[in-house]
Amino acid sequence: MFDAIAFAGGGNRCYWQGGFWEAAAPVLDLKPKMIVGVSAGAWSACYSVLGLGRPVNEMVAEGCSLGRRNFEWRAWRSEGSPWPVSRMYRTLIEAFMDEAALERLKRGPDILIGLARKPRRLPLTVAIPLGLATYQVEKKWRGPVHPKGGRAIGFRAEFVRVRDLPSPSDLRAALMASASVPPFMPIGRVGGMAALDGGLVDNVPAEPLSEVEAKGGRTLVILSRLYRAFPQVRGRTYIQPSEPVPIGQFDITNPAGIRKAYEMGLKDGEAFAKRMRTTSVP
Repeated sequence: MFDAIAFAGGGNRCYWQGGFWEAAAPVLDLKPKMIVGVSAGAWSACYSVLGLGRPVNEMVAEGCSLGRRNFEWRAWRSEGSPWPVSRMYRTLIEAFMDEAALERLKRGPDILIGLARKPRRLPLTVAIPLGLATYQVEKKWRGPVHPKGGRAIGFRAEFVRVRDLPSPSDLRAALMASASVPPFMPIGRVGGMAALDGGLVDNVPAEPLSEVEAKGGRTLVILSRLYRAFPQVRGRTYIQPSEPVPIGQFDITNPAGIRKAYEMGLKDGEAFAKRMRTTSVP
């Protein structure tokens, strides 16, 4: 039905995508040739293709039930960061992305993980706050599905092909780098260079879909939050949650919100699949 699919970023909101995929994929027989994801959306893409949505969601919910706070001074000494979310996210990825998982991913659709490279003439100490500020201002002011501010100040998109990664550690490094939002998440390194959250260029990574669409292919973009309007692109379908996902991007104190996000995805995925099947009937 869809030749390529994109998973947008959005931190914890992306667990909605996991539920959506679990409900919609088998009904619609979703077997795209290419999947692209950015930030937590890249993580959602990987575990969803592997059919690990439920165990991943439950592990996250359990981790958020341990009584930790979103900011802990004592964690700086023991974990290297006062934001425990970075350590928890790394532990989560390491628990599921092993050698067997990488081999299975390589046998599936061509998965691309979106990263951002900093502007060439700016040091990281300037590029990171400038990029984050530009993203937030543009989101609040205009709320576009595909922002342009990051590119305007020199951030460049780069996509890592999972099939080209030699080891699970390289896969984990790419996933961590794709979600690199300092100070919450550490600066990543891919290819010997600093790599940041791909959302600094475009949190909805549709760029690789363009070639598929130009050849007449159909694409699906799975968002993680609500937008007022979508671009009109021939062959492209956008899908978003039916209501705001009730969890903060980096919140590790709300296990109910983590589970709710997934359950909302299941409900919305089922509704979307039903709608698509109805409209595709001759």
